[in-house]
Amino acid sequence: MNKYRDIIGRVNYTLFLVVVALLPFPQLVLRYACVLWIITWFLEGRWLNKPNRLSKRSIPFLLFGAWYVWKAVSGLWSADLNAWSWQMERYMTFALLVPVSIWGLNEHYKTRQIGKVLVFSCVAAVPLYLCWMICLYHHPEWLSYIPLEEEWKDQPTWWSYLSENISHFKHRLFLCSVELAGVVSAFYLYRKQLKVLLPTAAIMLSAIPLTGSRQSIITAVVLLSILVLFALPKASHRWLYGIGVVAIGVLLGIGLLKYHPRMQQFELRDITEMRQMSYDHDIRFNIWGAALQHPEDYLAYGLGAGQSKHYMAERYADAQFDHYAYKQYHSHNQYLEELMEIGIGGLLLFLLAWLSIPLCAQKKGRQTAILFTTLFVLNMFTDCMFGRFCGIALWAVGLIVIFLQSDAERDEQTAGNTETH
Repeated sequence: MNKYRDIIGRVNYTLFLVVVALLPFPQLVLRYACVLWIITWFLEGRWLNKPNRLSKRSIPFLLFGAWYVWKAVSGLWSADLNAWSWQMERYMTFALLVPVSIWGLNEHYKTRQIGKVLVFSCVAAVPLYLCWMICLYHHPEWLSYIPLEEEWKDQPTWWSYLSENISHFKHRLFLCSVELAGVVSAFYLYRKQLKVLLPTAAIMLSAIPLTGSRQSIITAVVLLSILVLFALPKASHRWLYGIGVVAIGVLLGIGLLKYHPRMQQFELRDITEMRQMSYDHDIRFNIWGAALQHPEDYLAYGLGAGQSKHYMAERYADAQFDHYAYKQYHSHNQYLEELMEIGIGGLLLFLLAWLSIPLCAQKKGRQTAILFTTLFVLNMFTDCMFGRFCGIALWAVGLIVIFLQSDAERDEQTAGNTETH
């Protein structure tokens, strides 16, 4: 039995590495790989093993599990049970990974190996996407099932074409998020080898301006500033250097935003003027404004999991945003989505779950937790990170890496205490 369990354990870890490698790519294969990974995790016999003692590291898993249960309960007042069941099925990973905090991971999981796979995949994704876009630009008939707008070919710059079309293969926000996660991994793997780190990071970061994601440019500036702060020597003048680094980063980010081609479409308006804006400018502000017109509809206990899309369609009709209704735009804000679906109490539980990640991690795991949480928290302001399965998979991978790092720190402390005694 132990022999077969070891084989299943190796298969389980291999499938997890496949999930990590597929993060920067389309999510169809990623979904199947993630399901197989979870199945083998259970087959390995985690339910049969003796549970470990619960600790602080278990709290984030348990809180996300409680948030999932809250969503499940919201089915009692959901108007569309099909939409509710669809979301509960997609979010099932949040519940299935709760036992990770109790039974733990098998011994095959190695943090550095996971990081190397992610870095390699992120580096490979940039030229592959670029080549794919170039081929598609010249031969759109190769993928006739993808609806390419004819006017896109007449746009003056490749930049505009790439930023629009990359969404057909991998949503630009999630691609940039994975690339930034890859930069974080590279930082920890090669922090003492600048000759390796700098070109690797440069290749990965090039995906951000390439895809034209303004919110990811802001995220990159903040995340890299935090990375540099961690890298600074622990001296009395460290924070002085830190302030300088952040200031330079902010100026660089403003410069990138100012001269970015997509920034020319952006006109900052007061949120109260949503209804007067055109369909093609400030789309997110329009969407948020429409969603916030009647907060009394959902503030107390929400509309129910999966119900926000139907609610947004009604609000678009009220605001005469027929184009938005036709496109079936979601809220483009994970916090607003949670507020609409499970109310203020559910939103607070969701925020508490995220806050617990850095608070419950240990030492090196805490550094990764701060970077990982920053990555998600910023991007959730401008999109629904869990609206696509790749966002859920990225959450699972990040939390498991933090778990492994904190677990390693705990084992080192235990070994040190044993030697002392």
